[in-house]
Amino acid sequence: MTTATSDDTYTFDNGAPDAVPQMHALESFLDPITTRRLARPVLEPGATCWEVGAGGGSMARRMARAVGDDGHVLATDIDPTHLVAEGNLQVRQHDVRTEPPPGDAFDLIHARLVLLHLPDRRRVLRTLTGALAPGGWLVVEEFDCTAPQRVLTAPSDDAAKLFAQVMDAMMGVLEDHGADLGWAQDVHTEMALAGLTDLDTITHSQSWAGGSTGTSLYETNSRQLEPDLLAAGLSPNQLNAFRRLLGDPGFAVMSYHFVSTRGRLPS
Repeated sequence: MTTATSDDTYTFDNGAPDAVPQMHALESFLDPITTRRLARPVLEPGATCWEVGAGGGSMARRMARAVGDDGHVLATDIDPTHLVAEGNLQVRQHDVRTEPPPGDAFDLIHARLVLLHLPDRRRVLRTLTGALAPGGWLVVEEFDCTAPQRVLTAPSDDAAKLFAQVMDAMMGVLEDHGADLGWAQDVHTEMALAGLTDLDTITHSQSWAGGSTGTSLYETNSRQLEPDLLAAGLSPNQLNAFRRLLGDPGFAVMSYHFVSTRGRLPS
């Protein structure tokens, strides 16, 4: 996942040292959910698919296996560093904000954790809709970052307050870079306005214990955003304490709310 900001810089850069652990944490949490959401009839053998903002490519590879030799998957990213073309999986550098769709008859288009970071997200959603084949599916999946990450257990009240303070600062940085923290709540409505039917939305959240792959996502994000977090008023000591907390097995927190919405273009 490479995410663009309004001034052509990047909130999360695929070329950064922490990009790979970030991708691994996201894939571990999200791939099982996304795979269920792409089950038949959404993803059929022989389908032509577009994976937008493919990141590390885990879902593109799953899709390529599902469509079989008669199908085709195009994985695009503004920085395709971590993507590898093979068999029926093609890789292309592509900026969904500024370039036309790389086709106009996709049976499935999937975008995960992409549109919430784009200031022109509504226009991009309509662009994706326009690239669907009749009867094709659009699946958009986002984090609802307006839902607080509720602390379940912590070694102290001060530790719980520190977690909330750092997360608030992190959300502020994302907003400063053009993210809409509540966009996930709007996707279903926007898909309906774009003319899609058979719409449905699910929301998933689960507990993450200290030292788990889930809490490693928060830790990695704090490193990726460290310059902005320090500029926002946090101290290095606070960030170090936050990272130690995330490795404490006595700490547990609810994950981000992951919202998956899918809809179909009428035949």
